[in-house]
Amino acid sequence: MAIDTPYAVEPQAVVDVLVEAFADDPVVCWLFPDPGERGRFQAMFYRFLLTHPAAEAYLTDGGEGAAIWLTLGPDETLHDDQPGSGAVFGERMRALSQALDRRHPTGARHLYLPCVGVTGERRGAGLGSAMLRRRLDRADADGLGTYLEASSARSRALYLRHGFEDLGAPVQPAGGPPLWPMWRPPFPTSEERNTHD
Repeated sequence: MAIDTPYAVEPQAVVDVLVEAFADDPVVCWLFPDPGERGRFQAMFYRFLLTHPAAEAYLTDGGEGAAIWLTLGPDETLHDDQPGSGAVFGERMRALSQALDRRHPTGARHLYLPCVGVTGERRGAGLGSAMLRRRLDRADADGLGTYLEASSARSRALYLRHGFEDLGAPVQPAGGPPLWPMWRPPFPTSEERNTHD
């Protein structure tokens, strides 16, 4: 399976995969409860992520999996440049953003994974793991830690298998589902491991 580099990815293809992959996600359903409007709001949010100056988008060669990664500065969080999110996406998004911003690590440049998703028919086939491994290997080589929020117990289990650890207790906005903030320090690369053996 090939994964397109961030420079070869068609943004709309990434948006389409993520809208489908997260259509039944508990957090997405809570944020956008109207099923008739959910896809439209999801697409707006993913497009917003793709406008970030440090955004990298990945797409599997069959178009069944996609990921958006951001390299953030020491005191930067995703929502620093999203002043109108409450007006555009609603008060639930504003409350969730504020709760997550309090937990987002600061003090060091790091990689942030706001979303990685695989369409329904290919879930469990290893596409998500392949996309994670590809970018995490580069983060390790660059000495970057990685932060994310898992939106389900299933995704949390996937991230635990890739070296992430819980970063405190889950965040749960009033009336909403839990999200698990997680952190993965940079691991030594295979080359570094070999020099220390």
